[in-house]
Amino acid sequence: MLLENAHMQKLADRKSARGGRALLTGLVRCGRCGRMMRVFYGSRAGHAHRYQCRGTTDTGGGKMCIGAGGVRLDRAVAEQLLQAVSGHAIEAAIQAEERARAADDDVRLALQKELESARYEASLAARRYELVDPAKRLVARELEGRWNTALERVAQVEGRLKHLEARTQQRPFLNRKSLLDLAHDLPSAWNAGDARTQQRLTRILVQEVVIEHDTKANQVVALIHWAGGRHSEVRVAKMRSGGFPNQPSAVEVMRKLGGRWPDRELAVTFNRMRSKAPDGKTWTTTRVRDLRERLRIAAFDPAAVTEETISVDETAARLKICVGSVKRLIRDGVLPAKQLMPAAPWQVPVAALGSEAVKIGVRAIIERRPRNFDVLQENKSLRLPGF
Repeated sequence: MLLENAHMQKLADRKSARGGRALLTGLVRCGRCGRMMRVFYGSRAGHAHRYQCRGTTDTGGGKMCIGAGGVRLDRAVAEQLLQAVSGHAIEAAIQAEERARAADDDVRLALQKELESARYEASLAARRYELVDPAKRLVARELEGRWNTALERVAQVEGRLKHLEARTQQRPFLNRKSLLDLAHDLPSAWNAGDARTQQRLTRILVQEVVIEHDTKANQVVALIHWAGGRHSEVRVAKMRSGGFPNQPSAVEVMRKLGGRWPDRELAVTFNRMRSKAPDGKTWTTTRVRDLRERLRIAAFDPAAVTEETISVDETAARLKICVGSVKRLIRDGVLPAKQLMPAAPWQVPVAALGSEAVKIGVRAIIERRPRNFDVLQENKSLRLPGF
């Protein structure tokens, strides 16, 4: 246990849990290099954690090894834990309760015998004190002291016995029917515990979890080494990075967005979707114009716009905040905006900029700025470390 606390020593050894949201802290091993994987949390509260093997980056000049998302992996391992203990959880709880009560009975019996012996010693000391000659004061004083000592021992044993009875009565009554009902709803009992309790239970049953990637199936393969010596394999689907689950074609995007935005904005949208031109290259204004003309879609006409809307960049300039803050207001529902499709440019109504909710949101963003914000904005020189 003490060796597991040495996180900076022996990179291939199992580590102790340090709290946090990750269930498998210190238990995940890289299936390629054999090092223990570290846990990385997002910078914002509520962000998902990730298990990552640093590989040889700590020695300088190395490369990162493999990584895996922690939320899905923790959920899969937790399901395996509940499945492993579901058949014996109630039986173990009943046996634990019976053993606890048997231990209490043994302690109670020992205390009762000790109390009986103490009371006998006290009665014997009392009879000796009553039979002594009052003229012999030294002998009477000694026998009186022994009698008081015996009475104190009786009171002490009686107090221990009362404390045992009170502790036994405070223990909740074992309802077998409730335990049997709980056996069918173990996930609720698992989710009711805090992260520290879940980590402790996991470390009792699991020795380590070895992770490897299956690139063909796009899955994370987790091999669970149980404390009893058995092994279980779990496969978790990886998140698909880049693009969309059902990525539309360039023609579909052009039919929806063509004529509503300038060709330059459409080129940025195509590249943001990681869509490629027919020749396999990235989109430019010229390629977008050629596709639009081939589909016989009119060019963007600012005079034909019925509803006065502006882009995110123009909104940031008018509110005097950054683009990221504008997108945060949109994400939080403070600033109304719409997209014709995912990754398309946002359309922000000009009338919404004067609403009270937007003013409060912008004021809160400005209040979070550092005191030297104006100085930082005026400083245009590039600062290099070490100079």
